[in-house]
Amino acid sequence: MQQQRRPSKKSLRSLDYLNVFLADVRDGVGPYLSIYLKASANWNPAQIGMAMSASAIATVIAQTPAGALVDRLRQKRMLIVLAAVFVSIGCIAMGLFPNLPVVIGSQILIGIAAAIFPPAITAITLGLVGHERLDRRVGRNETFNHAGNLLAATLAGLAGYFIARKAIFFLVAAMAVGSIISVRMIREREIDHELARGDGEEGEEEDNEKHQQPYEGILQLLSDRKILFFTIAVVLFHFANAAMLPLVGQELAQGKGTSDTVYMSACIIVAQLVMIPVSNLAGRFAHTARKPIFLLGFAVLPIRGVLYTLSDNPYFLVSVQILDGIAGGIFGVLSVLMVADLTKGTGRFNVTQGMLNTAIGFGAGLSNVLAGFVVKSAGYNVGFLILAAIAVVALAVFWFCVPETKTGVNRKASPQNNLAKS
Repeated sequence: MQQQRRPSKKSLRSLDYLNVFLADVRDGVGPYLSIYLKASANWNPAQIGMAMSASAIATVIAQTPAGALVDRLRQKRMLIVLAAVFVSIGCIAMGLFPNLPVVIGSQILIGIAAAIFPPAITAITLGLVGHERLDRRVGRNETFNHAGNLLAATLAGLAGYFIARKAIFFLVAAMAVGSIISVRMIREREIDHELARGDGEEGEEEDNEKHQQPYEGILQLLSDRKILFFTIAVVLFHFANAAMLPLVGQELAQGKGTSDTVYMSACIIVAQLVMIPVSNLAGRFAHTARKPIFLLGFAVLPIRGVLYTLSDNPYFLVSVQILDGIAGGIFGVLSVLMVADLTKGTGRFNVTQGMLNTAIGFGAGLSNVLAGFVVKSAGYNVGFLILAAIAVVALAVFWFCVPETKTGVNRKASPQNNLAKS
């Protein structure tokens, strides 16, 4: 019989704080970079697209090795500390020296850090609470993450309006320091590192022979049709989604002075306000089924892309972010849970996450490059419509090709048998 893990309140609260501080640290300055480069450095959309994609390309290269590293190393907290330091250095450098070589180099550094944060946080979470409590705990992680994004967006809007646009870069660096303090407060002895990589079950003692089993290769992971189609659907989702908010930011930066940062903050705040309850509810309802909830997240993305073409009124663009909140709140919870379902008992949880995030980074990078050149030659509306069409394809792939993982994997067959099928 499985035993529920009982981590201390101090570790769980520290995990809450970590998710709050890392909310804005994980992606650096994110969409604010496009506003800063357009309004303060006079970069064109194609140059901005290159800068935004530099981080995603670095993430593509680093994600799978980062996931494998998290699986193999016990120093997961130290990995988060190093990644936070990378983000701080990158943000401060871009704020002080906004030229092409520095911005590209800093974005690469931030991209490497972005590859480390998701698998490390999720591994620590799984190692603390176990599989049985993972759905609600991931929902709680995402709730605090979105609350942190809400706080950061509010502070960024105020700093950008009352101080200067570049103040946002230093705000992110300060939050990185907060994340370092928070992760150091999580008690190392309470993390089950075997469980953290998806190996074994709650209540099992560590098995040295099992710990030394070799990890399966990436090709064998992709030989599982469930993982393959899930990856394709998620890549297409991010291909459609990644460039939408930066494009909105560029529209908002046209002739609106310093109020562009206020509007961008409003976009993020609206989305995060919606994500907070949505992620919490997704974690609760996902206890019985995954796919119906995730379908909703896929379905709202093409609608959002089309709505952006109807008006360039700032208040309208901000209101459309409600849909981003629904999709983002669901995606942050369900993507982790479905990977955990597909890899339970295999010891490949984090390397699979890394592989998936590599694919996500690839899709996001292509999204920014494609959108930048399309907007430069055909305008914003055409860019939004192309992204919406890609979102429809993502919805179709997920709907027709990805099965329910909660019952199909956990209850009817072992992960090893499922991974052997193709």
